[in-house]
Amino acid sequence: MANNKMLIDERQADLGQFWVGRLLPHRQKRQVGPFTFIDHMGPAEIGEGRYIDVDQHPHIGLSTLTYLFEGEIEHRDSLGTVQRIGPGDVGFMTAGRAVTHTERTPADRRGRGRFSLHGYQIWVALPPDLTEMEPRFDYVPREEVPNWEEGPLRFRLPAGEAFGRRAPLQGFSPLFMVDIQTRADHHLPLGGQLRGEVAFVIVKGAIIDQGQRVTAGQMLISKTDDACSIQLEAGTQVLLFGGEPLPAAPRLLWNFVAYSKERLAQAKADWQAKAFPKVPGDETYIDFPGG
Repeated sequence: MANNKMLIDERQADLGQFWVGRLLPHRQKRQVGPFTFIDHMGPAEIGEGRYIDVDQHPHIGLSTLTYLFEGEIEHRDSLGTVQRIGPGDVGFMTAGRAVTHTERTPADRRGRGRFSLHGYQIWVALPPDLTEMEPRFDYVPREEVPNWEEGPLRFRLPAGEAFGRRAPLQGFSPLFMVDIQTRADHHLPLGGQLRGEVAFVIVKGAIIDQGQRVTAGQMLISKTDDACSIQLEAGTQVLLFGGEPLPAAPRLLWNFVAYSKERLAQAKADWQAKAFPKVPGDETYIDFPGG
């Protein structure tokens, strides 16, 4: 592996009833562009008493991005948002100065047999001048996410700009998130198509980069100047994440992102004092880890 590239394997993280594969942050790589956290959920069987139930918890200084291939999650937040997110939809909650939310299996999907849940939960750090912005929630239904085909490749662009296209969801700093699937072995040129750092997350199948085979459950990180092209094997699905690095390196504490230890400490104290806004009608509360 070249010095300007890094290969990361998913690490198992326990979320209670579910295990997820964590790709970011990594001890050797905290960020890829503005992306600071990437969790791979599933594929997992949902049903018969086993559901997604993430109780009320807080965020500051970041945006959460939910992108599913299978299943549904109902998002509720302290802004009063109630939104079901299904396959191909994009949910994007920007915490700014403070927000709380829950994520659950919708009530009408419970008790109706088993179904599969598969997708990604992603955090995008806000740039320093926007960390205290007003919170907001953006939703892009699957029908409005740009998609196109080129030969055996099918592209979807959930966020940002890439391959000469522009998504409705732009975020708050230059970034991209691209979902690519191929029916056949294919050589994909990348020169001039992406700006900034890029992470290749293999959902299924494999890619080959300069003789290195990268398979499902792995992430290859590179600077786009060096990632001129990749070879995709037939049946592969890969997500490309990245963008321009932020002007300063953000800090991460639990669910909080900030640029100073003092702001992180204040967020912790506010949550422990139950001073964050609340999701309407929800009295659940997740304790700060370790008290």
